[in-house]
Amino acid sequence: MSEPAVPGFFVRFFLAFGVYFRFLFNKEFAGAVLRIGKGEITASASETPPIEARPQAVAPMLKEAPPDSALQLLGLLQQEGRFIDFIEEDVARFSDADIGAAVRVVHEGCRKVLHDHMMTGPVREEQEGARVTLHAGFDASAIRLTGKVVGQPPFSGTLVHRGWRVNNITLPKLAEGHDVKVLAPAEIEL
Repeated sequence: MSEPAVPGFFVRFFLAFGVYFRFLFNKEFAGAVLRIGKGEITASASETPPIEARPQAVAPMLKEAPPDSALQLLGLLQQEGRFIDFIEEDVARFSDADIGAAVRVVHEGCRKVLHDHMMTGPVREEQEGARVTLHAGFDASAIRLTGKVVGQPPFSGTLVHRGWRVNNITLPKLAEGHDVKVLAPAEIEL
């Protein structure tokens, strides 16, 4: 077993403050320090209960998301709404009126894809701006807390955005050998 590293000045300085307050407010700790100082016990045999380590949150197991469905959806957005064309276009050179006209086409096509292939609904049913209370055990993957988050549930706050959830998805079946990485085929007019 290797020797413990000798702490530097600033580490000792801040440790002294922590020990001072622990000594001042924890009589068991203060008694153990006094007994160690008198040589009655060694630091390793101290009767002071060890400081409990904070429980560490267990990181969820991550799984690789297959890209096929995402690529298929992106291809549909391109096909119906020219989504990729719009995103890849340098819109800085166009007037606001021209961009507005293009956005209508993109919006209409993308909305059609969404309505044809996904049934969506809000995560929360309350109207935005409503006061809501979240009790212990709320679904943190479906609700994001913002602002000053302190303490434990229940939390009360204002619903800023209802959120979106996919309730059903029906993407077209793909032919064997279809390359989903080709989002839109090149077009050549003859």
